[in-house]
Amino acid sequence: MKWIWIFIFIPVVFFGQKPSINKIDSTAYYIQLANFNKKTNNYKSALAFSQKAYNYAKLHNNIKGKADALFFLGTTYFELKKMNDALESFLNSANIYNLLLPSTDYAFCYYNIGLCYMNLEEFDKAEDNFDKAESIYNLLKIDASPFMNLQKGILYKNNGKTELASKLFNEIISKDDTKDVFKTKAEALYQLGTIEQKLNHNNLSVNYLNRALQLSSDDKNLDQKAKILLDLSKSYEKLLDLKKSYTYLKAHLALKDSLSHLYNKKLNISDYVSFKESERMKAINQMAKENETQQKTNKFAKLISILAIALITILSLLSLSLYKNNIIRKQSNNTLKEKNFELQIAKDNAEKASKARAEFLSTVSHELRTPLNAINGITHLLIEDNPKENQIHYLNSLKFSGNYLLTFINEILEINRIDSNNIEIEYIDFNIKQLLLDIKNAMHEIASKNENKFILEIDPNVPEILLGDPTKLSQIFINLINNALKFTINGEVKVTVKVVETGDDYSRINFAISDTGIGIPEDKQETIFESFSQGSIEINRKYGGTGLGLTIVKKVVDLLGGEVNLISKVGVGTTFDFELNLLHGTKEIVVKKEKSYSDSVLIGKNILVVEDNKINQMVTKKMLEKKEIVCQIIDNGEDAVKLLSKENDFDLVLMDVHLPGINGTIATERIRKFDTKKPIIALTAISLNENREMLMSFGMTDVITKPFDPENFYEIIAANLS
Repeated sequence: MKWIWIFIFIPVVFFGQKPSINKIDSTAYYIQLANFNKKTNNYKSALAFSQKAYNYAKLHNNIKGKADALFFLGTTYFELKKMNDALESFLNSANIYNLLLPSTDYAFCYYNIGLCYMNLEEFDKAEDNFDKAESIYNLLKIDASPFMNLQKGILYKNNGKTELASKLFNEIISKDDTKDVFKTKAEALYQLGTIEQKLNHNNLSVNYLNRALQLSSDDKNLDQKAKILLDLSKSYEKLLDLKKSYTYLKAHLALKDSLSHLYNKKLNISDYVSFKESERMKAINQMAKENETQQKTNKFAKLISILAIALITILSLLSLSLYKNNIIRKQSNNTLKEKNFELQIAKDNAEKASKARAEFLSTVSHELRTPLNAINGITHLLIEDNPKENQIHYLNSLKFSGNYLLTFINEILEINRIDSNNIEIEYIDFNIKQLLLDIKNAMHEIASKNENKFILEIDPNVPEILLGDPTKLSQIFINLINNALKFTINGEVKVTVKVVETGDDYSRINFAISDTGIGIPEDKQETIFESFSQGSIEINRKYGGTGLGLTIVKKVVDLLGGEVNLISKVGVGTTFDFELNLLHGTKEIVVKKEKSYSDSVLIGKNILVVEDNKINQMVTKKMLEKKEIVCQIIDNGEDAVKLLSKENDFDLVLMDVHLPGINGTIATERIRKFDTKKPIIALTAISLNENREMLMSFGMTDVITKPFDPENFYEIIAANLS
């Protein structure tokens, strides 16, 4: 089937060649002259010849010629971004085409009217005209769906119908790159990227925008490339990757500057005007010339000449002064550039050192998880195998030590994630009172162990529902309350929540955690928030702890826009408090029931485990077989993809993320090309640059973190199987 694209009726004229039609007055001849002048960037002449083509067709009562001439005039105004003039020309052209039989020119004219209304942000009118164009294409049995669906998707997006828009854009991007005849795929990817950006799904936004940029690299549409670069910069800024954000912003500004120069060169005039305006300017210039002639004969000509000489003298002196000032300014600028260059080098070196430290600690933390997974897994299996009574104590001690080491590793990784800006703040509705009650209930056993009273006082003016990040707030409370309970014996720990200030849509709330424990010496209070800091060596030996909890508290509070304050006296007690501005929530919080599963869901299921570590293979297999699950193990991603492409009798796949050859994310991406439904759960000793959202974007259905808690391990598998 024949595909229809831009300017179907215009004869082919190669850039730099003269028109091939004999020099005979005709509508087609004038249109070709207009097209030739447009290709050589002579837009004034292009407009003039378009008008001549219309006048000639009108004189000879050539209906099709009038429509063609007006259509070409509209396309010229459109390229010059004179939307109102372009719209007027296209509407007149459509009215004339309406007198003829339906044609591709008629359909494409309505399509261009729709584009004009899109640029003028009159979206309802744009949609009406796109529908008219589509109906004519359908009447002619021409498939114009690629570029029609793109424009409809943009319309849906502008009208807030993002689901309908996303559906159309996904249809476009699902096609093979080689079949993208109309170059719509890059624009569809860009539109999907901006939709995900508004939804705060910044990792997905970056993914779509990078793919759009890649497809636009060879395209002549530099305006499209410029807007993709700008939105990439915004998404990376939201991801707190300021270096990449700056790089893409710089590229955007450079391209916009280049386009500006290109556009000025293209116009070839200082102030381009429409054809009608140019006629008016000619009349004004003629009047100016006549006025100038009259002034020359004026009796004050001599006086004006003298004044002009005086003015020139003054301007010369002013220019000399400016010239000297420019020399001084250039010298100052050169000095500043040298200093800025030195500062940039120092900044880059500091960033490299910080990055190297973060990557080192992240790598160490990540690598420790693999053997720790084996230790915790084997310990669990031994406890489950009914050990001897004299062995239970040793196994429980081993389990405690493994959990302690895991906590330590998690805290190091959390600090690195915050320091590297690789962490996002969530904004979701939550119940602050319920959050604190849940924490209190969870810490009841710790409070009872040291015979402490655990009191929770919440100001009745505190809103029930707030908008913020409950996970990070829980992290702060758990660390502070855990410390208070640990360093207090036969005393009292109190959590106080009160409203400091209330606005229309927010409340400033003060959170205080106080205890009657051992207190912190005054000389240690300034360094207590530093990593691995303790009140003293003796305290560390007696009470234990990693010395990272308060470091995490300070960094997370800073991240949320607050500041931690400390008041403490040895032998009396300690109070930590901080204030946060929290928006008022609107949604009703539904309390989720605790997840549960039945062993019957697991029995007899067939699971494929993709894992390269032999010990982890053994531990995972034993844990699955304990629930009567059939298990098959493969140690690399390539073989897993081949097996699943041939056999489809596996109920679920456990996919290790870090594998030899292709990693688990790439393997999952390949599997999703032929199997979109099978549950694939990521097994990961999660590192600095990994997060749940990133793994899910490759097609994972769920994530289990190593070393995994057995009950959580079975619960996630059961949930995905059911």
